[in-house]
Amino acid sequence: MSIDEGYGPTWDSDDEYDNFIRKMNPPSIVVDNDSCNDATIVRVDSANEYGILLEVIQVLIDLNLVISKAYITSDGGWFMDVFNITDKEGKKLKDKATLAQIEDYIRKSLGADSRYLPARRRSVDVAASANHNVIELTGTDRPGLLSEVSAVLANLKCNVVSAEIWTHNTRAAAVMQVTDQDTGLAVTDTERLERIKERLSYLLRGGNLSRGAAMAVSSGTSTTHTERRLHQMMLDDGDCEQLQRHASNQSQRPNVTVRNWNDKDYSVVTIRCKDRPKLLFDTVCTLTDLHYVVFHANIDANDNQAYQEFYVRHVNGSPMNTEAERLRVVQCLEAAIERRVWEGMKLELCTNDKVGLLSEVTRIFRENSLTVTRAEVSTRGRTAVNTFYVCGSAGEAVDQKTIDSIRQEIGHNIQVKGQPEPSEPQKKESPTWFLFANLFRPRSLYSLGMFMR
Repeated sequence: MSIDEGYGPTWDSDDEYDNFIRKMNPPSIVVDNDSCNDATIVRVDSANEYGILLEVIQVLIDLNLVISKAYITSDGGWFMDVFNITDKEGKKLKDKATLAQIEDYIRKSLGADSRYLPARRRSVDVAASANHNVIELTGTDRPGLLSEVSAVLANLKCNVVSAEIWTHNTRAAAVMQVTDQDTGLAVTDTERLERIKERLSYLLRGGNLSRGAAMAVSSGTSTTHTERRLHQMMLDDGDCEQLQRHASNQSQRPNVTVRNWNDKDYSVVTIRCKDRPKLLFDTVCTLTDLHYVVFHANIDANDNQAYQEFYVRHVNGSPMNTEAERLRVVQCLEAAIERRVWEGMKLELCTNDKVGLLSEVTRIFRENSLTVTRAEVSTRGRTAVNTFYVCGSAGEAVDQKTIDSIRQEIGHNIQVKGQPEPSEPQKKESPTWFLFANLFRPRSLYSLGMFMR
């Protein structure tokens, strides 16, 4: 910082100035558990900045909380957000530790040392940190793709410690954390990283050379939220183009409209669709990555239906001026909503972790003609906790014969919900559990009151 005579302090960078503004205007976070019978109220007041709304929502979803109502306003240099939140069962929060975490995490995320918008990296990347490598990849989806990717990594002596994989509209994206299987640390050998890049690039290219996977190797570490990064990767990859929908799904498609409020220079984005967890995160994430600022918003979830209304302008201060711009926003929001919607079966595996587990399990799926449409892979201590969303190779439902075949090959105790129970001898094979469940349908959320001061 320097002093210019007659003009007061000047800053060497915008970051320094932003930090100064945050320090002079610290956020106010109020967690009110008394004013509403059915929900906990979270109110956040702070100096306004691009991306701050997404940051607050991200904290709430990372704590596994459900936002059932919200009121957002941020004209001028200040913003105020009011959220009605519940736990995943739709109940008011009672755990004092969680209540304390909400305030602490939001305060830290909005503090002077925070950064709302980490730099976006290329669509596929292998980045090294002290403990693991981050592999990002996009490519053409096809049956058995996850099995092939995990087999390549296992062959290159890489162990997958966590991963999240999405598929949508014939495209696939993944963010994976891997380690060297011998050391348990990040792979640092440049030649080996290049081999990973080369093998995965060839695999992801598939038969569509025009839309293959671009790859890069970086020595940096991504700080972007994994689910936000997946949205960015699929948006960059063009999964919103020419959305494919089955006739049976037409009634379930989101209703997204955009109109201009010319008197106030706002574009009004309205979304009506089936409610589900993380819906608000997905829509605000997409608006932010399309470079729109939310000035006002009204959010309501009632009877398993969601209503979202956003008053937005582009970061340059203008509303959406062309029909092409409005159409792109509609398509991108539809895609963001549909990326988490799936048809088929949900499989959960919790077992002792071992090198090559993901490769082994996905190989069994592939050999039984199952396609993984989404996956969440994590390691907690020495335990692997994996969730797979699967259907038949042609999109059909998984039948009982396939379930029996998988049970026989995996060799673990299998609990089946929504399907005929296995015979008694099969239930006593192993203490490890493997849970198959039918299509998860979020329960209707309570209609919760809005508290404002």
